[in-house]
Amino acid sequence: MITGTTKLIAHLGYPTESFKAPLIYNPYFEKNGIDAVVVPMGCRPEDYPVFLKLLFRLSNIHGALITMPHKISTMALLDETSTSAKVAGSCNAVRLGSDGRLIGDMFDGEGFVRGVLRKGKKVEGARALIAGAGGVGSAIAASLAQAGVEHLAIFDANEATATALLDRLRKYYPQLDVTVGSADPEGFDIVVNATPLGMRRGDPLPIDIDRISPSTFVGEVVMTKEITPFLEAARARGCAFQVGTDMLFEQIPAYLEFFEFPTTTADNLRAIAKLG
Repeated sequence: MITGTTKLIAHLGYPTESFKAPLIYNPYFEKNGIDAVVVPMGCRPEDYPVFLKLLFRLSNIHGALITMPHKISTMALLDETSTSAKVAGSCNAVRLGSDGRLIGDMFDGEGFVRGVLRKGKKVEGARALIAGAGGVGSAIAASLAQAGVEHLAIFDANEATATALLDRLRKYYPQLDVTVGSADPEGFDIVVNATPLGMRRGDPLPIDIDRISPSTFVGEVVMTKEITPFLEAARARGCAFQVGTDMLFEQIPAYLEFFEFPTTTADNLRAIAKLG
């Protein structure tokens, strides 16, 4: 039940038809007696800078979830951003500070890393390869760096995109050993597909699966199918793996902490979500 005391969390993006967050957060809020609600709000890019500022003038606004196409443009509209958001170059959560400042963070990578750790894979001191240096790949790179990986290799078909991520990582994590240019997975402890490959039938595999060791942990970000061809091939080699939707569910406890709500586990969220 929404009342005059309900805290409003806007889910900002455009278009809104595919939004899933309200079907996860709102059942959780209802079950746990938390007086808050997530509401999809479709905002066109040309209206967004003005709208975001006005949104946070509301007396009952608590925060916002940010999705496409606003993750990058949000960065210039904030008063404070986390290191993860700066490395990623994008933001997917904004809250109102006690002093009225807008504070932003990025949790895509945090969700990925939490999932890896919960499955028992050690991240600190590991060697990791990420294929794809766009928004989600950059976020995962930031969180792996924060979690203490020893070496991080970045590959992207667009060399400039990979180099830009390299520069941001070196700025904020100068102690990290980072390389770009190769998608060869041999010798890596963690290999991540952060490209769109696997969303469409007939896509090539993003990484040469024959060069992945069975001891390598393989991660996926594509969510259109739980076991993508890449994960299917990795599973056939005996690799432990993480499906794309795990990143979504694992980051929500981090969001709840950011918004200063009681938190929970990804398993609990999966059990109560109304995704159909």
